[in-house]
Amino acid sequence: MTKDRLRELLATGLIDRLDARDKALLERRARIKASGEKPVRPDPRGWWYAVPGAAYEGVFAALGLHDRFPVTLEEGADVEDMPWRRGALPVFITPELDGWRLVFGNLVDVVGQDWDEWMGAVERLSEHCGEAQMFFEDQAAGADVWVVAGKGRIRRRYAAESDPEWVGEPLPWEDLRVDDEDFDPEYDEAEPNEGTARAAYACGRLSVDPTEVGPATRIRGHGWLALNAPGIGHEGLDLLV
Repeated sequence: MTKDRLRELLATGLIDRLDARDKALLERRARIKASGEKPVRPDPRGWWYAVPGAAYEGVFAALGLHDRFPVTLEEGADVEDMPWRRGALPVFITPELDGWRLVFGNLVDVVGQDWDEWMGAVERLSEHCGEAQMFFEDQAAGADVWVVAGKGRIRRRYAAESDPEWVGEPLPWEDLRVDDEDFDPEYDEAEPNEGTARAAYACGRLSVDPTEVGPATRIRGHGWLALNAPGIGHEGLDLLV
């Protein structure tokens, strides 16, 4: 089944009318395709989460996702461009990539736009999955955020929009500002926990850098597309109403 064919099944609502046997065949088809899939570079468009690959089941409860169905990495990678309708927006959970699964697509509508909503989501994900990370980049606005949470609590966070801020104890891989060879304590100022800036660098040290996904990336299993509201289904997702 081609990607366009799968999209047609989704947009017409045929996925919603499949019985248990057909849904099992759909998942088998995704597993078979994924087993020979060459990793393509996903495009989270500046905002994504990462959770341990084996613990991804917790994502659905943490973000309130419903009506999931199996897809390959290629089929879900352009989730932001998929058909949708108000109240039913798709989110993509990738296959396992080097031991991690990325979560992205329509997160503004799924999670919200407020700081407390962002932090609440990563904390919930870490509570359900044991660990979770959040990455956000908006070069136009000068915003840059990376967060590491575990068992429902934020352990480490870097956030910058105007003045950069570090929260929590530095992680072992971070380069501390006070340890920089150019740092002079007599003339320079730095917070004791001032460490690594930029989500674009931190993601590669913490889990997976989406821009580096390629032939060398270990891919395992298939991904999932899921909707952010229950009981709506997929029929008419190509109608912008």
